[in-house]
Amino acid sequence: MKYSKQLLITSLIVSSYTSYGQVNNVLFDIKNHNDYKMNTPQKNQSINLGNQNPNNWRITNDGVMGGSSKGYINIKKDHGLFTGNISLDNNGGFSALFTKIDLLHKNTEKVTVDIKGDGQTYQLRMIVYINGYRLSYNKPIETVKDIRHTITFPLSDFKATYRGRSVPDAPKLTPMQIREVGFLITKKRVGPFSIGIYSISFD
Repeated sequence: MKYSKQLLITSLIVSSYTSYGQVNNVLFDIKNHNDYKMNTPQKNQSINLGNQNPNNWRITNDGVMGGSSKGYINIKKDHGLFTGNISLDNNGGFSALFTKIDLLHKNTEKVTVDIKGDGQTYQLRMIVYINGYRLSYNKPIETVKDIRHTITFPLSDFKATYRGRSVPDAPKLTPMQIREVGFLITKKRVGPFSIGIYSISFD
């Protein structure tokens, strides 16, 4: 584990030109982070998007980097609709949707999504905050246009990225680290996107 931590630190330095003094405490050790002790862990947890408050969700577009892509969340009776348009202006090309989750139990092993896509590829993202750093563990989702389907992924299949760059030596995702879950679309062509999200379940 100590070796993996050091490799992660090195990757962060190379990928973001951040000084060692800023990242030398980036440790994947849950006991060092008090925010994980605030709530009682839940083995099973389900987020049903129908009739939710849209303010529970946060949109992040490439405007944070100067781009002009747009994404929106519309809450329907039985699902949420994440829609928008991808632009490549100013090196843009992504839109993302996130929500906070309650603390997961340490024995949580998988996540299941009930979605209806548009034939494009999305990323299912698990967000981890560690000493001020925001890391994302990702899993691609291939959707079929206008077909609703349920897909289950083991949490062990998710791969870490930091500021869009892979962190190949990062430890496997630990369920009690996850603070947010969401979807991202990033592509090399301009155009609209739309994915219906009915539920996200952990067990």
